[in-house]
Amino acid sequence: MTYRAGMSTSPPHGPARATWPRPGLWPVWVVPAFLAFFQVFGSLGAQHGGGSPGPPWAEGAGSGTGHTDLDALGFGLLLAGPALLLLRRRHPVPTLALTAAVTVLYLLRAYPYGPVIFSMAVAMFAAVVAGHRLAAWAGTGAVLAAYFAVTTAVGVPADERGSGGLFPVERPSLLAMTLVTAWALVVLVTAELVRTRGQRAAEAARIRAERDRRQASEERLRMARELHDVLAHNISMINVQAGVALHLLDENPEQARTALAAIKDASKEALTEMRGVIGALRAQGETAPRSPTAGLGGLADLAARARAAGLRVEVEITGDRRPLHAGTDLAAFRIVQESLTNVTRHAGPGPVTARVAVAYREDELVVRVEDDGRGAPSLDGSPAGSPTGSGIRGMRERAAALGGELTAGPRPGGGFRVRARLPLTGGPDAGEGSQ
Repeated sequence: MTYRAGMSTSPPHGPARATWPRPGLWPVWVVPAFLAFFQVFGSLGAQHGGGSPGPPWAEGAGSGTGHTDLDALGFGLLLAGPALLLLRRRHPVPTLALTAAVTVLYLLRAYPYGPVIFSMAVAMFAAVVAGHRLAAWAGTGAVLAAYFAVTTAVGVPADERGSGGLFPVERPSLLAMTLVTAWALVVLVTAELVRTRGQRAAEAARIRAERDRRQASEERLRMARELHDVLAHNISMINVQAGVALHLLDENPEQARTALAAIKDASKEALTEMRGVIGALRAQGETAPRSPTAGLGGLADLAARARAAGLRVEVEITGDRRPLHAGTDLAAFRIVQESLTNVTRHAGPGPVTARVAVAYREDELVVRVEDDGRGAPSLDGSPAGSPTGSGIRGMRERAAALGGELTAGPRPGGGFRVRARLPLTGGPDAGEGSQ
């Protein structure tokens, strides 16, 4: 957001609050570095703090008897867990397996029981969030079962702690096994909740992106219809009047002057409507177009321009005339405009009469344009009943976008008829036309 010079650079609603990035966006080394520091100094504190040397789940924990003092192997195991976590994003399952092995070895050696289990908790969490749920749950269950089996088999009673041996671990109690299993479940369930929340956020972002793409596509289609209707009508009028002017320039200069005046008016109208259409594409903050949006209020001017091009136009409006939704008003005008353009281009030689009827009904607007021309069987130059051609297709799209319908085809006895039925509510997409 930009602000003018000399004004406060604070946003209108107060200073922006600094927010921490999500943990998934942190550099991969941040958590391992913290855990390395925390585990080493936490374990040293447990060794020299005079607290219980045994784990909280061991038989006789808190009795104050001996444990294995930290040595080179102990410090190495304390640092190995955080170091392995550097691989948790690329290789979460191997990281979980190796971190579990390091943690189990540390506990079997009966080193001071500090925060060593946090490395394994982070590895479990990372595996679940990465989508390796089965490996995380089954692996954790296997590690706990193996650990409890080994400690039950080789563990020493509480009164024999400190007696030495390769694995002077204490024998766990049933309550201890339950507590450790509960701790593992808490970690895994929390990871599942975070994973589910992340999936929902990703799905919401995907839906928003898809909606934005769809809206952009619909907007491009709407702009294409607008440009087609604006250019096709006015340029067709210019083309007809230019031909008249060239034909009459030497024989009847006065009529040629009238044709040139019609060309000037049509080109001015085209430029005005083009500015209105392009104005909808302006970036936020730019000056909006000042000309009013096209609608049935300009029907008389539209008929006058068609008459100036040599077309006889009769307009009939029935029903209780009242303000329309902007989308309905614009669509009705464009349908009449496109129909008159097609009559001018395709009705054939000779005097042609176009009849425009607009009927205001209780819950819908009916627009009908008929001509008595003898030209091509289809307004857009295609065979009768063919769906090709952007003119009729664009009119149908306009009507369908509002929840209405449009039919077009030859009239009995010659000529062509276009009939559109538009709901007065404006339909679900009516707001697109009210730029």
